[in-house]
Amino acid sequence: MKKVFVIIIVLFSIVSCNKTDQKVAAKISQPKSKKIEFGFNYADFNVVQDTIKKGDSFGTIIQSQNIGDKKVYDIVAQVKDTFDVRSIRYNKPYTILRSKNKTNKLEYFIYQPDALTYYVINFKDSIATSFKKIKPVTLKRKIIGGVLKSSLSETLGNESVEAALANRITKVFSWSIDFFKLKKGDRYGLIFTERFINGKTYDGVEDLQAAFFEYKGKIIYAFPFEKDSLSGKIEYYDDEGKTLKNFFLKTPIKFSRITSRFTMNRFHPVQHRWKAHKGTDYAAPRGTPISTTASGVVEQTGYTAGNGNFVKVKHNGTYSTQYLHMSRILVRRGQRVTQGQKIGLVGSTGLASGPHVCYRFWKNGMQVDALRLNLPTGESLTGNAKERFLKQMEPLKRELDSIGNL
Repeated sequence: MKKVFVIIIVLFSIVSCNKTDQKVAAKISQPKSKKIEFGFNYADFNVVQDTIKKGDSFGTIIQSQNIGDKKVYDIVAQVKDTFDVRSIRYNKPYTILRSKNKTNKLEYFIYQPDALTYYVINFKDSIATSFKKIKPVTLKRKIIGGVLKSSLSETLGNESVEAALANRITKVFSWSIDFFKLKKGDRYGLIFTERFINGKTYDGVEDLQAAFFEYKGKIIYAFPFEKDSLSGKIEYYDDEGKTLKNFFLKTPIKFSRITSRFTMNRFHPVQHRWKAHKGTDYAAPRGTPISTTASGVVEQTGYTAGNGNFVKVKHNGTYSTQYLHMSRILVRRGQRVTQGQKIGLVGSTGLASGPHVCYRFWKNGMQVDALRLNLPTGESLTGNAKERFLKQMEPLKRELDSIGNL
């Protein structure tokens, strides 16, 4: 009886092992999924993928492959009309497709200068040929909103949106919102489109279609509009057709904080005495870009013991601004600058206890408090342009309002 029991166990083990072996064999024999890239089935080739290294050139790369009796200079001449071999750049990806037979011969070289574009050089024929292709791009609309739980960048990051959108939003609202003063719990809503290469690979934000932010208890909207179809220029307006682009930016530094305001009586942190402080101090790390708050002409640049490195910009016959304590000046006297242009870097030169920029403002030759001024704004929409804008804006505003439950 024991012998019979042992025989049964042995037979069961053999059958089980056979079944296990069959499962393993079936798993190994399952065909791998085919990868199609650049119009080629990688299963048909010996594939090499790499990036351009320092010192690489088109010649050095293909010479290391089996190109038969072809000469590099002949190949360069044959493809020059569609692919300039001198255009390859460091750290850009390339793919080599070689035959799967014994010769392992180079058949295709594919170079990608960016995420969308690629060049293919065909080595299979006696004369090399090349062509340029653009990968298909799909635009997908995305709507997000709610309340801010952290900074704008972190909020967008939590929504899996690229950080570049935060910079675009900051630029759109920079004339009306100081983003450093947005608070947790403030509401926001965004409508934008994202690019996807081949319908699946994320390639960033295409455009901002509509947005709102709650700022100091007020809802500020932004809608893009092309006022003049001939110029093709897009500007952003609020829900009443008023431009968001004021004559002056709110601050000369993005995401900075005010450490000292305009006052006629302040205890100086370096000189240790009471004196007037006719400017607004914005603290920021050393090297942070300083931007001119409005377009104009650089009236002065230089250095003084008190101001350190400074730049003064004349905007028109009424207004001038000055930026002090720079670590580096990036413009010259007489140079014309545009609103938002980088004119220097934050430092602590002159009488300064730490890195910051002292922002000074002149109106009709007198220093005034920039934070208390009712500054001029750009032109708002009127007439037919306003009618077209309101018609275009209304459905977008309804969507935004539904996001934020306004």
